[in-house]
Amino acid sequence: MNKKLLLALLLPTQLLVAQKNDLKKFPKGFEPETVGKLIAYRFVTAKHALHAGKWIGYPETFFWNGTLRYATLAKDKNLLDLMEKRFQPLYSTEAALLPPKNHVDLNMFGSLPLNLYGITNNKQYFDLGIPYADTQWQVPDSAKPQEQYWAKLGYSWQTRLWIDDMYMITIVQTNAYKVTKDPQYIDRAAKEMVLYLDTLQRPNGLFYHAPDVPFYWGRGNGWMAAGMAELLRHLPKDHPHRARILEGYRKMMKSLKEFQTPGGMWNQLIDEKDSWAETSGSAMFAYAIITGVKQHWLDAKEYAPVARKAWLAMVPYVDEKGAVSEVCVGTNKKNDKQYYYDRPRSKGDYHGQAPYLWCVGALLEK
Repeated sequence: MNKKLLLALLLPTQLLVAQKNDLKKFPKGFEPETVGKLIAYRFVTAKHALHAGKWIGYPETFFWNGTLRYATLAKDKNLLDLMEKRFQPLYSTEAALLPPKNHVDLNMFGSLPLNLYGITNNKQYFDLGIPYADTQWQVPDSAKPQEQYWAKLGYSWQTRLWIDDMYMITIVQTNAYKVTKDPQYIDRAAKEMVLYLDTLQRPNGLFYHAPDVPFYWGRGNGWMAAGMAELLRHLPKDHPHRARILEGYRKMMKSLKEFQTPGGMWNQLIDEKDSWAETSGSAMFAYAIITGVKQHWLDAKEYAPVARKAWLAMVPYVDEKGAVSEVCVGTNKKNDKQYYYDRPRSKGDYHGQAPYLWCVGALLEK
């Protein structure tokens, strides 16, 4: 056969394969720059999402962090300035909104000022953030017996064995390590992660919501997936816990690949086909897989198509104002499968806005 003719016949197939594995080029409207800008600028004028109606909550903290990451990667100085301007009232008129340092869902706030310090080198952010990391391991006099038990074993006294915690605890410790290079912070995060892996990961690679709640809740597993990915990005190659965490991460990614729906999403209950497609968990899984491909922890030929399929499925859930729909609202643990089926769905909920921006950041990173 004529070589030119053969090349002409093969080229469309080669382009199709390349496109299927591509995490750089997307159809118009699906570009991470476009989606990221839409969601990030929504946060500029967004209202606070307060924990217990009193303090900056973790969904807002992580939406803020995602916006900062997008702004940094996009070199959007205007957005960075707007984010700093939004933060400054927490030193004055909004100081009462600063979370106390007494709960896993509150201490994670420290990741935000530490992130700001890493971007700006402004020490006031460091001074605000580092106590949130330190107090996760400083046992208060009022600690309950169970909290004292965990502390005596070298874990955070805030340990609960809920999968959500593996983002809340590790993100603030990892950010503290990033800005100090003090190994105690990354050691804490890694040791805590191994505890949760050994306790909650099942043979199929997924995680129960808690030891007494045997369901594979989407966003709960998403916190674990994103937490492992974020920790592994900064965990030294020779760290004694790295191999164990990487093993748990790969085991989970293999299972997620198998449970991805034909449409590209993951369900509210991952292993239940009649459950509904949920955006926040799907975005967390996509972030973990994109990161794994780019960091070469996962085989690109096998997993890049999974990540691309997920991203193309996720973007249509973002409206013209940057609001993500089909987000499961904040969810407590409950040993009742129907409870997870029946959770309300919200639009623009920060639980969904944040992980979409994490995906944007992962796609934009070189």
